[in-house]
Amino acid sequence: MKPAMKAFLLFCLFVTTLHASGEPLNVLFIVSEDNGPEIGCYGAPVKTPNLDNLAKEGTLFRNAYVAQAGCSQSRAAFLTGLYPHQNGQIGLATWKYAMFSEKIPNVVKTLGKAGYRTGNIGKLHVNPEKAFPFDFKAIPSANFSRKGMSGYAENAKKFIKSSKRPFYLQINHPDAHRPFLKTVDGLPAKPLTGRDVDALPFMGINHPELRQQSADYYNCMMRLDSYIGDLLRVLAESGKAKNTVVVYIGDHGADVMRGKRTSYEGGVRIPMIIRWPGGKSGQDRKELVSTLDLFPTFCEIAGVKPPASLPGRSLRPLVAGESTKWRRYLFTEFHLHSNHNPWPQRTVRDDRYKLIFNPLAGEVNPGYAFTMGKKFFNAPEDELLAIAGKEVREAYQLMKKPPRYELYDLQADPYEFRNLADGPDHAKIRDRLIAKLEDWQEETGDALRDPTVARRLFDLIIKAGTGKRKALNYSFMTKETK
Repeated sequence: MKPAMKAFLLFCLFVTTLHASGEPLNVLFIVSEDNGPEIGCYGAPVKTPNLDNLAKEGTLFRNAYVAQAGCSQSRAAFLTGLYPHQNGQIGLATWKYAMFSEKIPNVVKTLGKAGYRTGNIGKLHVNPEKAFPFDFKAIPSANFSRKGMSGYAENAKKFIKSSKRPFYLQINHPDAHRPFLKTVDGLPAKPLTGRDVDALPFMGINHPELRQQSADYYNCMMRLDSYIGDLLRVLAESGKAKNTVVVYIGDHGADVMRGKRTSYEGGVRIPMIIRWPGGKSGQDRKELVSTLDLFPTFCEIAGVKPPASLPGRSLRPLVAGESTKWRRYLFTEFHLHSNHNPWPQRTVRDDRYKLIFNPLAGEVNPGYAFTMGKKFFNAPEDELLAIAGKEVREAYQLMKKPPRYELYDLQADPYEFRNLADGPDHAKIRDRLIAKLEDWQEETGDALRDPTVARRLFDLIIKAGTGKRKALNYSFMTKETK
């Protein structure tokens, strides 16, 4: 049998299996806050039985990424299927940053028009909120104090059981956002301490204080797993699990050094697990996937055509276990989070190497002082760095004042401590990735392909200052990206 015919028959079998009940598929989309793949099934030293079992029943994506390592920016990206430079949400919604237009197509509008009930539990954190006309909303606050956590599952039960129409339900959990609370609702039952674990490895510093913070971060992850277990039980008890695609992601990496608000792997690489009725179970896929792939995936689930402008593609073939040609290069970016940390960046990676482009090379990155100077650590910076090795100390100095290009071998150096960009042995790899990055900037209408735009963006934010949260005008970017 010819490969093309075999692939077609597999697709037909997959679709037939998905719709064997004659009912359309629902979507339960679970988003956790500020955590990378620090989950048991990804190899982390933490007990997460519910997520581990979800991976056994579905597909774990080993190399999944967000478009930008920030809350609003990441959420706007997966809801619109567009990079932040395309949809305009380049900074936090709480700092009055917003998408260019409420008319940009998004998941909620598209599935709503297809006849789906749409619900959102937990914070949305994207401007303007009216661009996302959910039919049902509950617990709209960030809820970083983790009050009334049983309400997430209770509201999910209410929404799921309220109608026989197909649904899209997005649930946004506050764990593992700071503060890293050791226990909430008696969870976890046996919290970890700094004596039980090492500090998160991508920080490169195993200081006692960082070990305790890492332990409490892991405690957040174990608690999150319990709450996700509650959601999955609600779904099972509703009788709709057999017709529901469950998608779990983190919105970006942990809020620690070299994590959130950076373009390093600790910031942009996330967990992604999908359980799709009729899909292949127990998969561990290594393809480069992005949260930008979720909008076209949801469109395929709903049987509607995705907007032609989307750079992502449906993940269905991978979930089905197919051997399919996939992307060779994956891109992420950064602009700012709050006005404390403007630092325009663009990145590209292939199956082994990653390039980071810093248009403002030679400047001091404000994001470095913001993270190192926040009241997260009692130990001063000098004390933290003093126990690190020479290679790690040099990596922190590079992060503080980055060069134009950073190049990392993620196979040999997964935590990005050794910059290879200036070495002659890697010149061809560097130049190849630079060319791919520039092509992508051209294809996606990235205003930062003009280096003066990065400077104008930086200067405008610095001038606006951090004393007052107010809307800023980035019309010079919209000319390139609308």
